[in-house]
Amino acid sequence: MTTITLPKTMNKNAKLVAVPYDLYEEFLGWQKNMKAIKIFTPMASEKRALARARKNFRAGKYKTLAQLHHAVADRR
Repeated sequence: MTTITLPKTMNKNAKLVAVPYDLYEEFLGWQKNMKAIKIFTPMASEKRALARARKNFRAGKYKTLAQLHHAVADRR
């Protein structure tokens, strides 16, 4: 059995997880890929457009998907 020695300075409330090295390497690769993903940050105009869309939705100014399909089918 493997023995692990933890430093006395380690916080007793700290969470510790032991995993096999291959799994840890896989996690490091995943973490590197996640950092490469860009986060979408909307511009001010996009935020305003989204706020307007939400306001219209609350007011009931929208079409259902069925209504859209019906309108498209009528135009053909």
